[in-house]
Amino acid sequence: MTVVVAAAGLAIAAPAWSQAGAVRSETCPTSLPEGTQCWSGRAESGAWWWYARPADWNGRLIVHAHGGPRTGDPERGDPEEDLDRFSMMVGQGYAWAGSTYRRGGYGVRMAAEDTDQLREIVWARWGRPERTLLHGQSWGGNVAAKAAELYAVAGDGTRNWDGVLLTSGVLGGGTRAYGFRADLRAVYQFYCRNHPRPDEAQYPVWQGLPQGGSMPRAALAERVAECTGVGRPAAERTPEQAGRLRNILSVTGIEEDQLVAHLAWATTLFQDLVWNRLGGRNPFDNTGRTYRGSEDDRALNQGVERFAADPAAVAALAYDADLSGQIVLPTVTIHARYDPTVFVEHSAMYAQTVAEAGRSDLLVQAFTTETEHSRLSPPQYVALLEVLEIWLDTGVRPTTADMAARCAAAGARMVEPCFIDAAFRPGI
Repeated sequence: MTVVVAAAGLAIAAPAWSQAGAVRSETCPTSLPEGTQCWSGRAESGAWWWYARPADWNGRLIVHAHGGPRTGDPERGDPEEDLDRFSMMVGQGYAWAGSTYRRGGYGVRMAAEDTDQLREIVWARWGRPERTLLHGQSWGGNVAAKAAELYAVAGDGTRNWDGVLLTSGVLGGGTRAYGFRADLRAVYQFYCRNHPRPDEAQYPVWQGLPQGGSMPRAALAERVAECTGVGRPAAERTPEQAGRLRNILSVTGIEEDQLVAHLAWATTLFQDLVWNRLGGRNPFDNTGRTYRGSEDDRALNQGVERFAADPAAVAALAYDADLSGQIVLPTVTIHARYDPTVFVEHSAMYAQTVAEAGRSDLLVQAFTTETEHSRLSPPQYVALLEVLEIWLDTGVRPTTADMAARCAAAGARMVEPCFIDAAFRPGI
């Protein structure tokens, strides 16, 4: 039976976690070591999961929280992509488990519960390993950080998790993660006037789309191309298109090749968040924002759409997705300095949150010079796992220099580059 409760206005589901249906043997991705065995199954909640164990298993388990949130219905094969992306972890001897969440769409506490329940499923079927690590990537970094806060300690005082690894994570919390995309929708609409068009039903841009509406990404991309020429050769853009694009990018700080992606999140994800999770209420606010960097800032600030956040919506989103910093486990993070999707400032915000909670001794962060988000150079993940394991073995907190040294050694073994910048520290 599923029990639904209202927490600060956000619907939270609390289903049973036990396995529903048979476990199936799967063909592992070819990126995994020879002899690795893979299985899949489905939790009673509806989340599909995969589990992989190499032939030379080191007795340790990594449970992975994936990014997104993915707005479509979960499918059995979805975790295979994540397993392939982080195959270097299995290559180091770790067993790996990853799942979808019980449904598509937003919900950090829901996804955190599904992630912890995957740990329970693996332990129940294959036995408790020597050590269990929690890994979150992108939005899954928010999920894993929340899971570590909620489920690190069992009712009898024992630890469910031993350590936490957060990569390219949305670590600023829900109330600080998406405001720049609300700004993007407002700025884009000021210059383009085609999302929505004047002859379409009008709605505030913070809604993403009207309730029940839809817009395929290809259709959105066509609107962006129509207004700015993005997706077409620069030589084929009109002066008006080039000017609108220059203004949008300059004001928002978003890269040209990421414009459609960020607008897509500010369309379908906002629609899901507002209508399905927040009862139609607005969590975004630009009433005090002064937009700068355009050819005419005065005209922009006078004409841009303004919207004020509903305090109840902000409270609900904060309850679901903000982080307290009250960590109890050794935690390592890595983030690319020029991440175009989740800006590196998220790691700085997390460090501040953890410091305010008095737990900085449990956090170590590394940064790279890459311009990547979804997958950084493989030796960097290996290095973070190595320093986390040494930290757990010895109790001695590692340094960024330790990570850089481990990464260089791993890169030499794997013949892959290492981009850790031991000196960089982002501001907020």
